[in-house]
Amino acid sequence: MAYGVFLENMNIIKNNLNVLRKDIPSNVKLVAVSKTKTEKELLEAYECGQRIFGENKIQEMSSKFENLPKDIEWHMIGHVQTNKVKYMAPFVHTIHSVDRIKLLNEIQKQALINDRIIECLIQVRIAVEETKFGILPSELNPILEKASTYPNIKIKGLMGMASFTSNREQIRSEFKILANLFRLNNEFNVLSMGMSGDYSIAIEEGSNMIRVGSKIFGERNY
Repeated sequence: MAYGVFLENMNIIKNNLNVLRKDIPSNVKLVAVSKTKTEKELLEAYECGQRIFGENKIQEMSSKFENLPKDIEWHMIGHVQTNKVKYMAPFVHTIHSVDRIKLLNEIQKQALINDRIIECLIQVRIAVEETKFGILPSELNPILEKASTYPNIKIKGLMGMASFTSNREQIRSEFKILANLFRLNNEFNVLSMGMSGDYSIAIEEGSNMIRVGSKIFGERNY
């Protein structure tokens, strides 16, 4: 990449971050969704003060962890295959997508091996789309009861994704479902909901962690 292009990209990312930070309350944590983005682009965001990055593929996240500053807080936001947990257990800060007891079992196993406590969020399916992952609201208590027996897992709260739709009232109603579940548990302190297209609604409904990619880095090239 030519130096002039590098500076231009860095300025775009810096400007995007500044605009976003002005738009969100101080109590809302920003997870910069960096999947498919280059290490150079992540470093540009890092130089602008961003420290929390979210990835959805363990292999890609592991590679970036090896090469980027060690004070980055890595969040796994994608669906997790049980046999891949061991690759991120040494460094991952938060796993957003816990949706089954089998996965909890493996996280506890690998966290114990690495002498770590891994923070987790339970993913609840609030969208109407069948392709979305997550437990049903009625399944929350059994998974929380199981997690409470594991010393190397700390359940911090809930995560959910609204339906991919232009109907803002539907999006709001789905976020309300998750927010109401969140308020029922006094031990929860993280409500992760809201992405580039709907984070403003999510924040209005109580989200204190948003996952934003394209509004920082631009559209992805898959």
